[in-house]
Amino acid sequence: MTSPAKFKKDKEIIAEYDTQVKEIRAQLTEQMKCLDQQCELRVQLLQDLQDFFRKKAEIEMDYSRNLEKLAERFLAKTRSTKDQQFKKDQNVLSPVNCWNLLLNQVKRESRDHTTLSDIYLNNIIPRFVQVSEDSGRLFKKSKEVGQQLQDDLMKVLNELYSVMKTYHMYNADSISAQSKLKEAEKQEEKQIGKSVKQEDRQTPRSPDSTANIRIEEKHVRRSSVKKIEKMKEKRQAKYTENKLKAIKARNEYLLALEATNASVFKYYIHDLSDLIDQCCDLGYHASLNRALRTFLSAELNLEQSKHEGLDAIENAVENLDATSDKQRLMEMYNNVFCPPMKFEFQPHMGDMASQLCAQQPVQSELVQRCQQLQSRLSTLKIENEEVKKTMEATLQTIQDIVTVEDFDVSDCFQYSNSMESVKSTVSETFMSKPSIAKRRANQQETEQFYFTKMKEYLEGRNLITKLQAKHDLLQKTLGESQRTDCSLARRSSTVRKQDSSQAIPLVVESCIRFISRHGLQHEGIFRVSGSQVEVNDIKNAFERGEDPLAGDQNDHDMDSIAGVLKLYFRGLEHPLFPKDIFHDLMACVTMDNLQERAVHIRKVLLVLPKTTLIIMRYLFAFLNHLSQFSEENMMDPYNLAICFGPSLMSVPEGHDQVSCQAHVNELIKTIIIQHENIFPNPRELEGPIYSRGGSMEDYCDSPHGETTSAEDSTQDVTIEHHTSDDECEPIEAIAKFDYVGRTARELSFKKGASLLLYQRASDDWWEGRHNGIDGLIPHQYIVVQETCLPANTHSRFYL
Repeated sequence: MTSPAKFKKDKEIIAEYDTQVKEIRAQLTEQMKCLDQQCELRVQLLQDLQDFFRKKAEIEMDYSRNLEKLAERFLAKTRSTKDQQFKKDQNVLSPVNCWNLLLNQVKRESRDHTTLSDIYLNNIIPRFVQVSEDSGRLFKKSKEVGQQLQDDLMKVLNELYSVMKTYHMYNADSISAQSKLKEAEKQEEKQIGKSVKQEDRQTPRSPDSTANIRIEEKHVRRSSVKKIEKMKEKRQAKYTENKLKAIKARNEYLLALEATNASVFKYYIHDLSDLIDQCCDLGYHASLNRALRTFLSAELNLEQSKHEGLDAIENAVENLDATSDKQRLMEMYNNVFCPPMKFEFQPHMGDMASQLCAQQPVQSELVQRCQQLQSRLSTLKIENEEVKKTMEATLQTIQDIVTVEDFDVSDCFQYSNSMESVKSTVSETFMSKPSIAKRRANQQETEQFYFTKMKEYLEGRNLITKLQAKHDLLQKTLGESQRTDCSLARRSSTVRKQDSSQAIPLVVESCIRFISRHGLQHEGIFRVSGSQVEVNDIKNAFERGEDPLAGDQNDHDMDSIAGVLKLYFRGLEHPLFPKDIFHDLMACVTMDNLQERAVHIRKVLLVLPKTTLIIMRYLFAFLNHLSQFSEENMMDPYNLAICFGPSLMSVPEGHDQVSCQAHVNELIKTIIIQHENIFPNPRELEGPIYSRGGSMEDYCDSPHGETTSAEDSTQDVTIEHHTSDDECEPIEAIAKFDYVGRTARELSFKKGASLLLYQRASDDWWEGRHNGIDGLIPHQYIVVQETCLPANTHSRFYL
């Protein structure tokens, strides 16, 4: 290779290296620009987030204020109602409850959106400000670190350039020295060749002359050879020296090249990644994550709060019940809706006859009139029944119209990329104007027909009622009414007049006795409203001095009987718990210890009259017994207290009705649980006490309660078969429930089993036989075939 060619090659290598270094330097510059741009984007993003949440906070606050104004507008309207008592009474109705919950939900949403606005302004936005400041500060420090890394990399590249140039220089010197060495070697070979040729040409000469010539020539050749050899030695030494330098320089260059490549690789693969992760983005994503999660937490809690309120409204909507509202309304205004007293016969001028005269000559006329009434009643009842069926079918049609499930609007929220699809979905819903108009027209037409039939039915029923009353009175007077049901005869024979000296009012004793026998396991007893019509019928019967619940028939609605009992205590002119001891009793409720509370309640109640204490003792013993079946009837002491609290003790005016009623309920609950420790026992206070059967004497409970042991009920009864002169043949009975005897004297049997009864052992037990075994059979578990009852069957049972 010639020197110009070598020089040209070196220039190309250096130029190529310079080009590569320039590209790297340009990359480093672009890298810093890119990081600068990313920092600017982060700052701008954080600024946009701040502006967004600041504006959203304003919107949330405006929305909150508008909701507050909306709620206050209607709440103020409610507060301005003139008749506050009417307003308070109306609050128990289910539609009013929905309205109140709706207003409360609006106020709740208003508070929640105010809280959301406050979180945006005072929590989330400051977080973004902090992230922005941290990002700017950290980027400056990261940029300094990055600049230092780039300077170090350029230093390494410059060092490589220097080492490479040194290597090229030493390698060029080595090549030059090698060339000169080769030239010396060629001169030496050339000189040795000349010497050989000259010796060959001088061979024929004389010895003397030849010898002289050879000596001279040898001297000349030696001198020339030595010069060449010295030059060769010098050039050999120079070449060796330059060759060693070139080798060392090449080694250094290769080492520097490897180190440079490693440094470049480390910078691009590791240093840049670490610089971005641990410097430029240090904490940025984590801080942004925390800020946005604060937003998510606020929004999710807002939704949760909204859902809680909506769940309460949904529950109230589910409890919209016209029947219950009607019952509550009639209970609230019992004096308005209860039937008035019967009109009494007002004799004229001393005419004391108050019954129809069925003697001749009017008897035939009365008989004929009775027959005419009977015929007309039959026709009217058939006609009115047909009207009733038509009315009920029309009512069902109206209910189908008003209960159609058109409330699901989820399709309206199925958004797509085109808003036109949303508009078309809304326009085709059930609530579109053509659909509403058609439905309203059909509904109004059906309603008109329904009310026509309703009016016709009511008029017919009123006419039937009047004619039936006349017919019944005529039939009763003429003696044509035949009593075929022995149970009705027994029931009518047990009509009792209330003794003015009786400690427990008849209505209280009779209702409690009936519930104890048949309703201990009745779910929702005292909580579920009964039929107001039946409540009024039973109440009126008691007011007439009759006992409509006498006997053992279970043909009354249990909830109606429970309603009569509550209504009696609520209607007392002087409440069972007088208002003058209200504060003393409320002070007892604040005591945490239940036993201590019971002691103080006892002290307060002992000032009451004995008759009041006897009624209280009897009532609360019954309620305690009833609460022991709470797993079946769902009425624990607290639930019973909620039902009886307002009836037994009214909150005086001027007190917070809500908080005071809660204390009243707690008081009633305590008395139910601790009644034995609160009220005097029979030795301290003489008077009737409640037994587990509900009467003032012990007898076997129904299968809905805890059965009294046969040993307790028949302590003084000796079982003697077929010894009484009055007894007749054994009678048959059918088991109503399964019964497992608890002693050897009690018989066990299954529901539907056939039993033989000999005679009554007590109010609660029969002497009888089952499967060839004699023993005691509980009366409440059987149905007696009353073809022949022993003489002592009814001796005390209907007391």
